[in-house]
Amino acid sequence: MHASRPTIPARTVLAALVTLGALAACGDTARLPVAAGTGSDPQLPPPRKTLIPTVNIAPAKGWAQGATPVPAAGTTVKAFADKLDHPRWLQVLPNGDVLVAETNAPPKPEDGKGIKGLVMKLAMKRAGAGVPSANRITLLRDADGDGVAEVRTVFLEGLNSPFGMALIGTDLYVANADAVLRFPYVAGQTKITSAGSKLVDLPGGPINHHWTKSLIASADGSKLYATVGSNSNVAENGLDAETGRAAIWEIDPNSGASRVFATGLRNPNGMAWGPAGVLWTVVNERDELGSDLVPDYMTSVRDGGFYGWPYSYYGQIVDARVTPQRPELVAKALVPDYALGPHTASLGLAWSAGKAGGLPPPFGTGMFVGQHGSWNRNPPSGYKVIFVPFTGNKPSGPPVDVLSGFLTADGDASGRPVGVALDGKGALLVADDVGNVVWRVSASPTAAAAKAAAPVPTMSPPAASAAASAALR
Repeated sequence: MHASRPTIPARTVLAALVTLGALAACGDTARLPVAAGTGSDPQLPPPRKTLIPTVNIAPAKGWAQGATPVPAAGTTVKAFADKLDHPRWLQVLPNGDVLVAETNAPPKPEDGKGIKGLVMKLAMKRAGAGVPSANRITLLRDADGDGVAEVRTVFLEGLNSPFGMALIGTDLYVANADAVLRFPYVAGQTKITSAGSKLVDLPGGPINHHWTKSLIASADGSKLYATVGSNSNVAENGLDAETGRAAIWEIDPNSGASRVFATGLRNPNGMAWGPAGVLWTVVNERDELGSDLVPDYMTSVRDGGFYGWPYSYYGQIVDARVTPQRPELVAKALVPDYALGPHTASLGLAWSAGKAGGLPPPFGTGMFVGQHGSWNRNPPSGYKVIFVPFTGNKPSGPPVDVLSGFLTADGDASGRPVGVALDGKGALLVADDVGNVVWRVSASPTAAAAKAAAPVPTMSPPAASAAASAALR
């Protein structure tokens, strides 16, 4: 049973609806295409402050019968599982089972009070984010290998807005909205009935503005990393409310001892291990500086690194709304590696190298990014899954659309992509929390046949040695 929500006076709701209508008609319009705010050297125009911020919400409608997103050339898409309850995040287990967190925001009584807060709540409801949280993790199994899960079981329930998951040995870790829990796991089991134990508390509380906490384990299993988003847009709730937030935590899975690994990351979400064992994350940047600012981004994460929030963005560009400033922090703010476009709400992240055998060659080495879609930009941005190619240890070149068509011609949202993961066959799984579907993207039959028929390149021993040396640099 879902917890009841407090009743809001009709007069207040009416005022909020009037305000929401005014917001939809006001605000600014982008002067630059999304591509200008994308890549290793994005355009960063001056801020455009408006009396009323831009609120441009794509109404959540869901998919028409038989409709799907539009896959990239050489790929095909189908529903791996449907009729889910707000699926947000994915974890693929070693035996090929897929865990999906069916979840939404926990009660946040202190977040966004007043008319502005209510307007944002109504806007998020319009975007499909107003449903109560199912508070469970569901297991999906494709036992016959046809790309559709025919087994579905409730794997864990009674959680508190679960999001990130990580498996280390026989321990499954789950990040609730306020803590990391540990559960015993036996390979192949379809339900965990054992009581979990709390490993460590994470910042939560009555505001818990950015509530999603994702998890990733180090390759050797000696560390967990957890993302903790900020409690505000630009610290308007006070810096005391931001303690331990806008950060990535490093956690010892044995003792629960933790430390802040990197800071100044307004709302980090997906994480992935990239080349040379470097941790990467995607970050949602600040709002209300205009439709062209600020680009969300993907970046490698440096131990002890500071990435600007709230005092500056994209390195050392000062946000004048934040007072008092901290020039000594701004001076050491790191510039992100790759911009993902303004307000795209980039959430999911998955590294493809060595795992994308189920997709055609253009998707061999790089990062998949799930972009949930904008609310603070006109026209909308995001609402798709992209692939950012890498050369060596860095992003190289423009992104490629992997799944698009989440918005209709009328501007409605048929779906909104969130978490992304590669399954045991190298196909891409995408959690769609408006369509209530997990999509599976794989090579089309023609592309798969061409890949299978392609000759395997051979190298002379000196050339092979040179290639191996280059790969290690």
